[in-house]
Amino acid sequence: MPEYLVRLAQAHESFRKVELQALADVAGVTLQFVKYEEDSPYCIVNLCSDSAARKIITRSILAQGIYELWGQGSTYRTLHQSVRLLSGFQWPHYENASFRFTVEGYRGGRSASEQRDIIDSFSYMALKGQPRMRLPDVAFRVFEDYDLDAKEPKYLYFGRLVAESPRNEAKRTFDLKKRHYISTTSMDAELTLLTANIAHVAPGKLFYDPFMGTGGFPIACAHFGAVVFGSDIDGRTIRGTGGSARRGQTGKYDVVGNFRQYGIESSYLGAFVSDLTNTPLRIPPPTMDLTTGYLDGIVCDPPYGIREGLKVLGSRQALLETEKQTHQDQYKAPGYIPPKRPYSFTALLDDILAFAVATLVEDGRISMWMPTANDEDIELIIPSHPCLELTSVCVQAFNKWSRRLLTYRRRRESEVPEGTLESAKKEYEKGTRASELNDFRRKYFQGFKEFESMKKEFVRLKMNSRATEETVGTAEEREART
Repeated sequence: MPEYLVRLAQAHESFRKVELQALADVAGVTLQFVKYEEDSPYCIVNLCSDSAARKIITRSILAQGIYELWGQGSTYRTLHQSVRLLSGFQWPHYENASFRFTVEGYRGGRSASEQRDIIDSFSYMALKGQPRMRLPDVAFRVFEDYDLDAKEPKYLYFGRLVAESPRNEAKRTFDLKKRHYISTTSMDAELTLLTANIAHVAPGKLFYDPFMGTGGFPIACAHFGAVVFGSDIDGRTIRGTGGSARRGQTGKYDVVGNFRQYGIESSYLGAFVSDLTNTPLRIPPPTMDLTTGYLDGIVCDPPYGIREGLKVLGSRQALLETEKQTHQDQYKAPGYIPPKRPYSFTALLDDILAFAVATLVEDGRISMWMPTANDEDIELIIPSHPCLELTSVCVQAFNKWSRRLLTYRRRRESEVPEGTLESAKKEYEKGTRASELNDFRRKYFQGFKEFESMKKEFVRLKMNSRATEETVGTAEEREART
């Protein structure tokens, strides 16, 4: 199969290979990785045709473009030899076409005159068409890969542009700064689009977000053609709380308005107030008949319980009959807020997977975000279920902690051994306070307390050292005067 060079973005490195493979799976294309390094933007793959290359790259968020590889080498001498050997038979096809020739350097570069010399060195291709920087018939690029602070490139590639990705346009279009309705927890638009790709979103599929907030994930899925709906425990978030003064907006802004903003309102089925333990959605019984699912995919960013403890619908204590009647009389009233009770974070993760097993079709995907940390003491075990296959784990690192994007595939009935659904009950965190029910939340704040204590101790030692120096200096001055 022909070799292609994928020019990747230097962002979210642990996601890039996973996204390319997911897009190949969605397109039904066979993709083989020949060369991939996380610290390099140049990835070499095998694909059957230019058509297959376009199917993958025209949805990619972490790639910039894909090129048919016409040559490679460690020096320009070996590069030219490779170009003559691999692509000589293709030159007549572009003999009279308008063309663009560019040189790109990673961790290094060339002056304008040096770039002209490099371009002239390919004159043996005998291109007779007109050079055109905008919208040429064909575009060629030389890629120079440097070691850091090196004067000469360590490796060279030469390729013909097949297709560019929609990365920059998608980031501009769905930028949260331009979105009419967001909240403080709205997920970055680039990550929502990336999650949708990894979850195998495609036209005609049905996707659901049980923690939709202001609708970031459903919007990304609808952009790629899926039919979407969602839910949230806080109905006020779905209904909207008004516009943003900094953009001069007036009137009511809500999730429906976000879909209308991007012209994808027809893909939005709606939303409802619920949590996974009290969902009105049909949940098939836990039997070995695993073909009763109806969702093609689930994408979500569950609450981590850091700002406030995790909660589900229900009362902390048993209600009196008069209290129950009060809720029954008021639950349909506008602005009614149902009571909530504390919830275990570990139970939340397991409930999400159990819900996915019951509602996903065979080979359906669930992609969910989960917090972890850079400290082993705060590490959380990746949840598992015998009916789900963990297909990828991608990590987004922050300063004191990280989070993972976990993607699971719903196994087919033939892949699940009989009796695996009859699993033993698990023991979860117990208590009535948020930190008692969320080990990550407790250790997260403990870590910051330790950091603040170390910071205060460092300041105290620094102040004591400065005071000692001043005291010594004063004593020396007195001794000199005497």
